[in-house]
Amino acid sequence: MTAVVIVAVVLLLWLLTGVRVVQQYERGVVFRLGRVRGRVREPGITLLVPVVDRMRKVNVQVITMPVPAQEGITKDNVSVSVDAVLYFRVVDPVKATVDVQNYAFAMLQVAQTSLRSIIGKSELDDLLSGRENLHQGLEVMLESPATGWGVHIDRVEIKDVSLPDSMKRSMARQAEADRERRARIITADGEFQAATKLAEAATRMAGTPAAMQLRLLQTVVEVAAEKNSTLVLPFPVELLRFFEAAAGVADGAGGPAGHPTRTPPPAVPAQAPGDGG
Repeated sequence: MTAVVIVAVVLLLWLLTGVRVVQQYERGVVFRLGRVRGRVREPGITLLVPVVDRMRKVNVQVITMPVPAQEGITKDNVSVSVDAVLYFRVVDPVKATVDVQNYAFAMLQVAQTSLRSIIGKSELDDLLSGRENLHQGLEVMLESPATGWGVHIDRVEIKDVSLPDSMKRSMARQAEADRERRARIITADGEFQAATKLAEAATRMAGTPAAMQLRLLQTVVEVAAEKNSTLVLPFPVELLRFFEAAAGVADGAGGPAGHPTRTPPPAVPAQAPGDGG
């Protein structure tokens, strides 16, 4: 009886050595005598055959992998350094365990080579502003090998683009010149609109001479509001023309038919020959 109890206890302990716990974020791949069993062990308690079975746990969480900076020459012959970040997860634990030795290292190497390839196919403006298309291109390039390894690419993004100092200075000068050009265009457009409005105002004032006088008085009031001791009053050119016309009419009043009368110059007395005066 004692022997039976001992055997039962030993058998129970032997069976307990085959108890494994799979976490919620893991999946278990069981090898029996070196061959993979078809069923992947789900989270929870699982029982293995001691000595015969071996289980390898595979993490199915999303893995965030930074891709080291890769130097390359763009399509428009600019030397840049680009780094990225890769998000992926395992969807087939059997393939990720059997078909590739280290799927994380393999994904890192493929990401580096794909990043260098995408640099050579792109222009600098695409790397700086059109990154969405580059992200999609990188994802397509990584999807093919990743599918064979049981890995799903969630997303891949370019994180930073480093430019040479000379290129940064050139881009800064270009941006400054573009801003100056836009400032000049805006200033010129403002002056054009102001000139247009002033021309319209002058046309309307020309039809009403009193408007010019009112505008002159308003200008005087605005200048006097500054409490200046000296007041500069503009003299209208139209008033000068009025005085000129009035002077012409006064000179021509004595002549026939409105023509001005010219007074002959005074006679100069002739000198007798021999006068030394």
